[in-house]
Amino acid sequence: MRRVVFNQKGGVGKSSITVNLAAISAARGKRTLVIDLDSQSNSSQYLLGEKATYSQNNPVLEPNIETFFDEVLNASQGKGLIGSALGSILKNKERGLDAVIHSTPFDNLFVIPSSPNLGALEHPLQSKHKIFKLRDALNELAGQYDEIFIDTPPAFNFFTLSALIAADKVIIPFDCDVFSRRALQTLLENVVETRSDHNPALEVEGIVVNQFQSQAKLPQQVVKELKDEGLPVFDTMLPTSVVMKESHQKNQPLIHLNADHKLTQAYVNLFDEISKT
Repeated sequence: MRRVVFNQKGGVGKSSITVNLAAISAARGKRTLVIDLDSQSNSSQYLLGEKATYSQNNPVLEPNIETFFDEVLNASQGKGLIGSALGSILKNKERGLDAVIHSTPFDNLFVIPSSPNLGALEHPLQSKHKIFKLRDALNELAGQYDEIFIDTPPAFNFFTLSALIAADKVIIPFDCDVFSRRALQTLLENVVETRSDHNPALEVEGIVVNQFQSQAKLPQQVVKELKDEGLPVFDTMLPTSVVMKESHQKNQPLIHLNADHKLTQAYVNLFDEISKT
């Protein structure tokens, strides 16, 4: 199953949801892959720590998803220059996603890290019509992973569209504020358009209410409005907790940091819920 975690609004918990659901999947014995398409590299850093944290003294971790897309472009350019010379074509052939996958410290959990330079490839990839390359590369991995979770940038761009085309289902993180509520309709329209134009099998698996404050009136009201509109809101809602910041700081998904914490249990319940869909 390929799931893309998508919201055009930043700060709604895409990376936290991606990594923690993937970590529970792996802890359950499923061979699980996280693909980080966000140039901020939050999922990569969450799982790999300092290795994936770019700074002046710490170079970008390679290979990464930029490596894959760069090879897609180079292979295309090579074919255009050499015509039908078979040997040269094979020499320029991209290696696929297998070549950019990293192990994590956690059993059964693997990651394709992102890169801060990923955005520079967006225009050339678009101009060369490479929007299906991620889907095709994931098809080549068929059978190697039980679950694939794709983290996306907070924008509807080439990389987000590539993920939606490659995915089976969409999980939408949602925090209960006015801006998220207003943006949700546009987000859903983009998913529907992608399904119509490129991926007829794509489904919205559900909306995950994140940082839910059960004692506050506004979040309860917003959730009720979503459900009254018939939108697929998951029953499990993720409460606000400082343990998430600790999880990020220690580069340990919640299931490994504190399996008994209420937020961890909420994630477990959410994973069980999506496993039934």
